[in-house]
Amino acid sequence: MLGRLFGRGAERTAAHPHALPVAGKRKHGTYALRALGDTRVLALVEAADAGDWAEVKAALAPFDLGRDQTVLGQLTDVDGVEEWIVRAAEEDRDDKELRATALLISGARHVSWGWEARTSALAVDVSREQWQTFYERLRIAEEHLLEAAELQPDWVTPWRHLLTSGRGMSVDGSVQEARLAAGLRRDPLNVDIHLEWVSHLQPRWGGEPGQALEFARKAFAAAPDGHPLGCAVAMAHIEDWVESDNRDCLQQPRIRTELREAAERSILHHDYERRLGWQGEYNIFAMALSLAGSSKASNVFRELDGVITEWPWTFMADPEKAYARFRKAF
Repeated sequence: MLGRLFGRGAERTAAHPHALPVAGKRKHGTYALRALGDTRVLALVEAADAGDWAEVKAALAPFDLGRDQTVLGQLTDVDGVEEWIVRAAEEDRDDKELRATALLISGARHVSWGWEARTSALAVDVSREQWQTFYERLRIAEEHLLEAAELQPDWVTPWRHLLTSGRGMSVDGSVQEARLAAGLRRDPLNVDIHLEWVSHLQPRWGGEPGQALEFARKAFAAAPDGHPLGCAVAMAHIEDWVESDNRDCLQQPRIRTELREAAERSILHHDYERRLGWQGEYNIFAMALSLAGSSKASNVFRELDGVITEWPWTFMADPEKAYARFRKAF
């Protein structure tokens, strides 16, 4: 074995034949997107919540979990998946793709479940028992993700989650770089791989100041107009804000200009294609542009029409209130 979306040119989700309305109106006039606004995704999530592997397999038919993190991410948040998904992998041991699919879901879920145990607290505030549970779950995740990657060598999503588990396990830097390279060989412009590496390069994880932004800029420069990789630049700036003690650190003309130009060449470009989950990318730019004080944020909030995604607003003490405040300001 081997050792947390998209623009113009496509119908908007609300017009999609399988679209769902977002969840009911919440305080501050924001809406939480439910199952990516798609009835097919909702059926998948409900089958997973019921622990019905046969129904999960049927609901997976329209999707490609090995290459698309968007739908896989919906499964990783379903409580209890870890209780039955390993049995599902054993049931389909003779079918390489189905076994790999079950192992991928299990691995991704165990990564998410591991971080739930650790919580977002500072390392010094995490108990010994929490650390033990965290590592136990990540070890299972690594085992399952590596086997899934071996069974389906062309899949990219196992490598994206191995980057996350590796960061939590503090694996050697050369191993992480090899995992990054493996993911990018399979999909050189994969947005989720790039966003994960932007997180990996943060000083709180051992990176150097400026590394993440340099990486993001280089990646986006190589992408065609209308590609969502501009989100890596926006996320690098948000991460800089998270690391800084200066809450106004992004309100510099050069940063404001860079974020505006990145938005115009990616999510606001006429070649940008809105695919399932596009609201997540818009929310990244909504937060980055707002923190920079850019009037371009109004364009993004207008398209979102009140829809909020958990990431990246989870960096805020009160995400919904922050979203509503910025939306009103612009």
